[in-house]
Amino acid sequence: MASAATNRRGIIAMLTAMSLFVCNDALMKLARDAYPAGQAIALRTVFAMLAGLALVLAFREGDKLLLALRPVVLLRGVIEAGVALSMVWALGRLPLANITAIGMASPLIIVVLAVLMGIEKVGWRRTAAVTVGFCGVLIVVRPTAEGFSPAAIVALLSALLVGFRDLLTRRIDKDIPSTVVSFTTTMLVGIIALGYGIAEDWEPVWRRETVYVAAAAVLVSAGSFFIISAFRDADVGVISGFRYSIVIFAVIIGYLGWGEVPDPLAFAGIALIVGSGLYTMHRQRVRPDSNLKIARAE
Repeated sequence: MASAATNRRGIIAMLTAMSLFVCNDALMKLARDAYPAGQAIALRTVFAMLAGLALVLAFREGDKLLLALRPVVLLRGVIEAGVALSMVWALGRLPLANITAIGMASPLIIVVLAVLMGIEKVGWRRTAAVTVGFCGVLIVVRPTAEGFSPAAIVALLSALLVGFRDLLTRRIDKDIPSTVVSFTTTMLVGIIALGYGIAEDWEPVWRRETVYVAAAAVLVSAGSFFIISAFRDADVGVISGFRYSIVIFAVIIGYLGWGEVPDPLAFAGIALIVGSGLYTMHRQRVRPDSNLKIARAE
């Protein structure tokens, strides 16, 4: 079990990653006005690889790039490519509310997988808090029943792959820097996106939307670095619930960018999300940092 200080760093890393991912989504939404999905992702990958390489060099870890060839790192990159491909495919066939709700099932999946794989002991209180947070997400997005279709199974597969990806991150040796893992993931996702985009009619890139894509690439690279850092040391059961913060950040960006204001029911859902996250933080704070027996219930 990680110490309280380690978990706090994991929580901060998770919150930072979620905020960066939302800003990336907002910029990609603007870019999609001009580019088809495959081209937008492929262009972002080009800039993201440059940003990722800059991070590697900034941390003076260029001599460790060959560590990216280790099977566990490559497997994580392949899983991430599966996440991206399945999500992009489902996104064209499901309402955004539905796919968002399904994607937010990943923290629950992570907790269940962590218990089944014996990675850590998760007490019933934290499990209940994550469940309450997921209920809050459902209230915010309010998916419609008719939106669920075979494509929903693909979206659920994407959420399951997210769970495996984040748990696999914990298996990566500490001598492999997070910057190297992030760079490798970006490269493999780009290869998949390039293959996906071959069937599309690509647009000229000399336009304003390319600036949005470039900025999104920097944000998604930094977000990937922070989420990898979060899952490498902290307890999965503690930090997983803070993935729900992406909904709160999305509400803020939606209001600032498009003037979207949630209704009272949505605010009630947000309150549940925030409450579950704060309670999860409280549970990890009150437990002792040492001499904690794995069999002890929370």
